[in-house]
Amino acid sequence: MPSSRLEAFSDGVLAVIITIMVLELKIPDQPDLSHLISDTGTGLLTYLLSFVYVGIYWNNHHHMFQITERITGGVLWANLHLLFWLSLLPLSTAWMDTTHFAQVPLIVYGIDLGAAAVAYYLLQQVIIRGQGGRSALREAVGRDLKGKLSPVLYLAAILIALLAVPSWRPAFWLSMACYVAVAVMWLIPDRRIERYLAANSRATAAGDP
Repeated sequence: MPSSRLEAFSDGVLAVIITIMVLELKIPDQPDLSHLISDTGTGLLTYLLSFVYVGIYWNNHHHMFQITERITGGVLWANLHLLFWLSLLPLSTAWMDTTHFAQVPLIVYGIDLGAAAVAYYLLQQVIIRGQGGRSALREAVGRDLKGKLSPVLYLAAILIALLAVPSWRPAFWLSMACYVAVAVMWLIPDRRIERYLAANSRATAAGDP
C-alpha cells in the first residue's frame, strides 16, 4: 500500500475534525462585537488552541511520511490509533468550553492530548522498527527532546487541574498555560526531517553510498 493513500485518509479525517470543532461554536445572539465576545469568546480561544494542535499533528504527520516508504499493517493500526484520539478533540474541547473550564473537562482535555502524543510516538516507533537497523526516521528525529517534554507538560497540567483547581479556581489558567506551552513549542518550525532529506539529497548527488 502506498503511503499516499494513508496520508489522504488521514488528511480527510483531520479536515472533518476541524469542521466539527468550528460547528460547535455558538453563534452570537446579536450582530455586535460585544455579543461575539460574550457568546463566543472562550469558544473561539479553545477552538484556536485545538485547531493549532490538529495543524501541528497534520504538519508532523506529513513530514514523517515523507521518509516512510513501507506501510505495514502495524503502521495502519498505529495510524488509526492516533486518529482515534484526535477525533475526540471536538468533544473534549466543547466540554471544556461549555463547562467554563471545570475540573473534570480540563483533565479530560489533557488526557486526550497526552494520549494523542503517546499514539504519535507509537506510530513513529512502528515505522522505525519496520525500517530496520538503519532507519531513516530514527536518524531524522534524533533525541526528540520536544517529543519527550510534551507528555511532561501534559501531566503537569492534569495534576494542577486535579490538585489545585478545586481549592483555587484561578489555577485552571496554569493548567491551560501548560497546554498552550506545548502548542507554542511545536509551532516553532521543526526542520529535523527536512534537514535529513536535504543532507541525504546532497549525499546522493555527491555519489556517497
